[in-house]
Amino acid sequence: MRLIKTDTGSSARATWRTASAAAACADSATTAASRVVARASSFGCSFAFAAAHCSCNSEILATACALALSARCFASAEPAEPSAASAAASPPPVPSLPAAGNPAGHAYVPPAARAINTSHPTHVIGHGTPASCTSAAVVKAVALGGVITFNCGPNPVTITMTATAKVVNTSQRVVLDGGGKVILSGAGQRRILYMNTCDQHQVWTTSHCQDQATPRLTVQNLTFTNGRVSGHDITGGSGGAIYAQGGEFKVVSSRFINNRCYAKGPDLGGAAIRAFEEWPGRPVYIVHSTFSGGVCSNGGALSSIGVSWTVLNSVLSHNSAIGWGANPASSGTPGGGSGGAIYNDGDAYTLTVNGTIIRYNKARAGGGAIFFVSNDRTGTLHIDHSTLHDNPSAGFHNFPGTIFYLGHGRPVVTSSRLDG
Repeated sequence: MRLIKTDTGSSARATWRTASAAAACADSATTAASRVVARASSFGCSFAFAAAHCSCNSEILATACALALSARCFASAEPAEPSAASAAASPPPVPSLPAAGNPAGHAYVPPAARAINTSHPTHVIGHGTPASCTSAAVVKAVALGGVITFNCGPNPVTITMTATAKVVNTSQRVVLDGGGKVILSGAGQRRILYMNTCDQHQVWTTSHCQDQATPRLTVQNLTFTNGRVSGHDITGGSGGAIYAQGGEFKVVSSRFINNRCYAKGPDLGGAAIRAFEEWPGRPVYIVHSTFSGGVCSNGGALSSIGVSWTVLNSVLSHNSAIGWGANPASSGTPGGGSGGAIYNDGDAYTLTVNGTIIRYNKARAGGGAIFFVSNDRTGTLHIDHSTLHDNPSAGFHNFPGTIFYLGHGRPVVTSSRLDG
């Protein structure tokens, strides 16, 4: 088997590709997925955020490619074929999850951004087996609210969502903790998690739904993969994995891989996460988390209007903004294509990036790494101890990194590498 080692810009990490994985991509989606998964299982692969390095274009291959691209998987000699008896006696190994976030990031994490203690959960999904951890159980637990954990057995498990889990606005807080072993998959068909304080179907609890403090939603130690939305409006077409409007929201030690939202339009965005009308004065916290392989009109990973973000010790790589025509949309275009990794718009808000790597993202219009526009020029961008490189913009940017910035003064950058 021929191995090709591709330098990713870090001596600590490398992506291994195989000729067989590339050949698998050329086949039908079903055949290719079976081939890659089987090959990955035979090597005892670990699940890797490097899914976006896969040359496969089919969305059905997303999880298979993630398995196949683990460096330790293909670094060993090819194993002998298992006997028919041994194959029948035991199922293929369940892949383990990689550590989320940037291990070299050492930004201080304030108490408000830290993981929630879930040692005394309100609800537990599952009874100790993978089969007991179902989409219906997740949907029910999220609707009930409180602190939610999983008991799906000792190995990692994928729960394929057959419906979107929706927060009910009467909940004061919802904490969803996967314990580092749970993958929630939208199967390329649906959004995975939804909170909207202004959605009457989820109960109006105040007369000012656009700026209320609750629910407080936290996701931690989870993987969200293959979420998808296809609506043409902002709510229906944004936030492929998670849509969070109102209340408070944070993400800790989680992974977002190969999520999708609508492909065109000037204000739609957030293949992984779309945030809107969060509680004033409290940013969305993204801590020790990884975003890879996201595709959307704008914001291949994160997107918002009028929301502050604090991104700490995280990795955003291989995400794409694929709309075209920018915002406002140029004549004859649908608009979009900005913010390969992050798309921020609005008035008075702040984006803080600390201890974070943003690389190999791309934008069809502007801001291959970050698109930041404060319409009243009061918003600020702070980048500290971070690396932004190899984030091409096909259209425009005005700062290294590649950043498009219109805000108060210039971006404040300290102890960081910004190029390309």
